Amino acid sequence: MNKKNSYFFAEKIIDWYTEQKRNLPWRNTKDPYKVWLSEIILQQTRVAQGLPYYNRFVENFPTVRSLAEAKEQDVLRLWQGLGYYSRARNLHKCAKVVVASGGTFPDNFLDLRKLPGVGDYTAAAIASFCFDEAVPVVDGNVYRVLARVFNIDVPIQTPKARQTFFDKAKQEMPVEQAATFNQAIMEFGALQCVFKNPDCEKCVLKKKCEAWQHQRVEQLPVKEKKSKTRNRYFYYLVKKKGKAIYMKQRIEKDIWHGLYDFELVETEKEKKEKELVAKYNPQKISKVYKHLLSHQTIYARFMLTSNVNKPQGKAYTLKQIEALPKPRLILQYLQDEEILE
Repeated sequence: MNKKNSYFFAEKIIDWYTEQKRNLPWRNTKDPYKVWLSEIILQQTRVAQGLPYYNRFVENFPTVRSLAEAKEQDVLRLWQGLGYYSRARNLHKCAKVVVASGGTFPDNFLDLRKLPGVGDYTAAAIASFCFDEAVPVVDGNVYRVLARVFNIDVPIQTPKARQTFFDKAKQEMPVEQAATFNQAIMEFGALQCVFKNPDCEKCVLKKKCEAWQHQRVEQLPVKEKKSKTRNRYFYYLVKKKGKAIYMKQRIEKDIWHGLYDFELVETEKEKKEKELVAKYNPQKISKVYKHLLSHQTIYARFMLTSNVNKPQGKAYTLKQIEALPKPRLILQYLQDEEILE
C-alpha cells in the first residue's frame, strides 16, 4: 500500500462490498464482451430493469461475432423498451468494429476508448474488470459517494467534475485491488449511498463522511438546474386493413430513428378531442399518453381508422408487428388496446 494513503475509505468500502454485493452474472466473468454488453445496457438503466435485457442479449448473441452478424432490426427489437436507441445502434456498430479488427476487445483503457459508443466509464470498466488495469470507473453512483464522503461540491454536469472525481477515485484506489474497488464503490452508491433518504446511521463510512458530519447529505452531489423540456403533441393515425395495420419506419434525424410507428401528425399545441373527431373521423380515439424523454415530453393520442387512403408505410400482420422494433410508447398503446393479443 502507498504509505501516503492508509486507504481507510477503500478498505471499508471493499469490506462492505464483500458482504453486501449482489450476485450479478457480469460479475462472474472476465469476458470483455459480456462486461461491455452489461455496461452499455446499464447506462441510464437500473439493474432490475437491465438484467432481463442482458440475459436476452447473451442468449440471442452469445459472442461479439454473433452480435456483429445480426440484423440491426433484430438488435433494436431486443433493445425495445430501454430507450436511448442510439446506444443499441452503437452497440451493433462496435461489435462490427471489434470483429473487423480480429474479434477480440483491446486490453487497455486508451484503446478501448476508441471503440464506437465506448466512453471513459465503459472503457474503464472493461479495462479494470477484465484486464486488471488500475483505472477508476466514474458513474453517477461514484459521483454521489465521493461527493458526500469527501465533501466535493463541483457540479457533476460540468467538464471539471469528470477530472476532479476521476482524480479522487484514482487517489483512493488500491492498485492491487482496482477491479474490486471499482465494483465496490459502484455497488455502495447503488445500495447504500442512494440518491434519496440514504440510511446514514447504518453506513460504515459515517464517521469519515464529511457530508454526514456537516449535514450536507441531501445537498450533495451538486447538480446544475436542468434545461427546460420541450412539449410535443403527437396524433397517430392507426390505419387498419382487415387484420393488418400500416406502420412505417422512422428515418428522420429525430427520436426513435430506425424504429416503427404509425402515420403521424405533430402539432405545436394540444388539440381537443372534438377537433380530432371532426378532422379525422376515427372509429376510436385513445386516451392521452404522456411519454417522458430526457429533454422533451410527448403527449400522444392514437386514432384508429379503417380509412386507408394514401397510407404511409406498409401493412403488417399482428405477428409481423410483434417482431418490429418499436418505441415504448407504441408498444404501450398496442398492449393497452390488446392489438397484439
